[in-house]
Amino acid sequence: MQTILGANGTIGSLLAGELIKYTDRIRLVSRNPKKVNETDELFPADLTEPGLIEKAVAGSEVVYLMVGLEYNLKVWQQKWPVIMQATMDACIKHNAKLVFFDNVYMYDINAIAHMMQNSPINPPSKKGQVRSQIAEMLLSAIQSGKLTGLIARSADFYGPNNDKSFLIEVVYKNIKKGKKPNWFMNADKKHSFTYTPDAAKATALLGNTTDAYGQVWHLPTDKNVLTGREMISLFTKEMNAPNKLFILPVWLLKLLGIFIPLMREMPEMMYQYDRDYFFDSSKFNQRFNFSTTTYQQGVKDTIALTTS
Repeated sequence: MQTILGANGTIGSLLAGELIKYTDRIRLVSRNPKKVNETDELFPADLTEPGLIEKAVAGSEVVYLMVGLEYNLKVWQQKWPVIMQATMDACIKHNAKLVFFDNVYMYDINAIAHMMQNSPINPPSKKGQVRSQIAEMLLSAIQSGKLTGLIARSADFYGPNNDKSFLIEVVYKNIKKGKKPNWFMNADKKHSFTYTPDAAKATALLGNTTDAYGQVWHLPTDKNVLTGREMISLFTKEMNAPNKLFILPVWLLKLLGIFIPLMREMPEMMYQYDRDYFFDSSKFNQRFNFSTTTYQQGVKDTIALTTS
């Protein structure tokens, strides 16, 4: 049995479609799980309740922690450490391996221009401090020998039907509405994005590779990183739209935050857009001889397959 905690999330449903290559015993856990494969087992649960995590993990050989909490600092501070501890305890109890799907918020601000698995951990944001805390919890358990696990780390997302993606929300959807696509801070800085189908395929591969455990892995991401302006140009060209954009400065985000709660959470993360942001996945690509989807192809497929 391989179990996905947070199966309805951005990557969870794609991961279920990839895991069927390795096993026909897949358990999908979320508040309202939906089958991806005919043989999937559905396990409805609120994963913010630690007791339900233990029941969801029982009988599993591999557990994928893919939970996506509300993008709110207080929620993260209150719930993420509890979820991580409960998941680790359940995996230890049931002798299950743990794959944690992570982001890059914990890296030092000076590492953003070239992020690698061994980049310094020194989070410049409060959300990054939470991510650093839970990653350290997991790594400590792994290093102590109590738990077999790994971290699969991703850059910002993009991909079909991905409503958690900055590129979908303020680039693709704006163009569809006849509006200018938006970018944060500086559109002439380079910014890596991980294509969600690649991320799901790679996460399934890591979870089913014995010698991948005990390590941090950067998920496959096109090394030919583009600037924000170049990325937007791929969308506007493919969608036959004017190649124009609107820059969202910090002061405007703060103003919007008065009316839009999500925007209140954004200013502390803007350091990721005022400098080059390059996510190096060469370790994974070389180990697995993985052909990463190019931005050109990824944008074409995102536009062609997005239904909303």
